[in-house]
Amino acid sequence: MTAAHHHRPIVESAPPLQSLQALWRGEDDTAAFARRLAALPALANAYVTLHGDLGAGKTTLVRHLLRALGVQGRIKSPTYAVVEPHEAPGLAIWHFDFYRFDDPREWEDAGFRDIFASPGLKLAEWPEKAAALTPPADLAIHLEAIDEMQRHVTLKAFTPLGQALLQGLQA
Repeated sequence: MTAAHHHRPIVESAPPLQSLQALWRGEDDTAAFARRLAALPALANAYVTLHGDLGAGKTTLVRHLLRALGVQGRIKSPTYAVVEPHEAPGLAIWHFDFYRFDDPREWEDAGFRDIFASPGLKLAEWPEKAAALTPPADLAIHLEAIDEMQRHVTLKAFTPLGQALLQGLQA
């Protein structure tokens, strides 16, 4: 692994307004969290970023969240397409995976600016790859694998909308 392959540290422009830690003991906890998050009305226009190493459970969380929001049919991961649109009842959802994103011109060409300007839920894996172009996350979810099953989770709110989500999760 050459030095060029090392990811730059995640630089968040501002400290979070609020944060919350959790331990998920298995996929049931992931699914339960997804259901609680999906039930919050503020989620409809949120930008939620997912952080963690490969295999930390980012895509699994997104899949549970999309199901909890009522997305039907096969849920594809957007790794090759960068973005995968989904429709839930009364809600547009865009699932981004910026892992292979490296050309800022693609931002304009693919219409990502328009997506971020429109209503709907935006979920992003590997958001640091497009950090210069995206707005600040409302809610950042950091997943850290402790072992095969357990995940240490840190939730960070960077906007008032993100704070509303965190407060809703704690209610």
